[in-house]
Amino acid sequence: MQLMPLPNKILKCGHLELDLSVPHIMGILNVTPDSFSDGGKHNGKAQAVAHAEQMIADGATVIDVGGESTRPGASPVKIEEEIDRVVPVVEELAKLNVVISIDTSQPEVIQAAVKAGAHIWNDVRALTRPQALETAALLNIPVMIMHMRGEPTTMNNLDQYDDVTLDVIAELKQRIDDALAAGVRSENIIIDPGFGFAKNASQNLKLLNEFYKLHVLGYPILSALSRKRFIGEALKGADAQNRAVGSVAAHMFSIQQGACMVRAHDVKAMSDAVSMWQAMQSAS
Repeated sequence: MQLMPLPNKILKCGHLELDLSVPHIMGILNVTPDSFSDGGKHNGKAQAVAHAEQMIADGATVIDVGGESTRPGASPVKIEEEIDRVVPVVEELAKLNVVISIDTSQPEVIQAAVKAGAHIWNDVRALTRPQALETAALLNIPVMIMHMRGEPTTMNNLDQYDDVTLDVIAELKQRIDDALAAGVRSENIIIDPGFGFAKNASQNLKLLNEFYKLHVLGYPILSALSRKRFIGEALKGADAQNRAVGSVAAHMFSIQQGACMVRAHDVKAMSDAVSMWQAMQSAS
């Protein structure tokens, strides 16, 4: 592990801004019945908004709304159903003056969500769906490009790497190049190494230990490993609900290596850890 500074960059999110020189917490808001950790808990609009308000109070500066589970083996969701899950929640969150990210791979979903007030496209499929690249360029909003191989139904069989960190960097670079060629602006790109997607436990740990190497690509980095299976394995089989401490520790390792944003379920615990880290950084 090598210590790295956070980027000196302001991310424009509509009328809002994020100063990426300090760590930001992206609170996870799954409006799905089948997400691996919290499926069904917040898939009603009132419950979803209440949970978002609590995460904001706990320290989240971004709320990431997802209407389709991407857990291993997850079934696809029809576009119309995903829009029906996401848009009413976004319309309510837009009243809270918080940055809203949308966890989707569907151009139609992000278009509807942006119209309702969303600011960021968080795409686990790295703009590979038809018309995704063109839509990202047209919307001209921040876009998170994540590394994954295959689909949630097939990714667990695609974890063969010569060197997981170097291969992730090379494959992310290809997706970045494709995005730039399609007209996506460089200042709108954020990268995500895709912990848990087409990677086994030892590969995830190696990638976390070498997170700093991702800076060779030259873009701000999101770390999204909250409650992932490899954390449970490292914690001797802890289930998803008992991985908060491991998730916070792992996210702090990535922040020390230059991650400017972490995607978390346990926002209060994550916020406390960031505050402690910032206090250490400012100590004379």
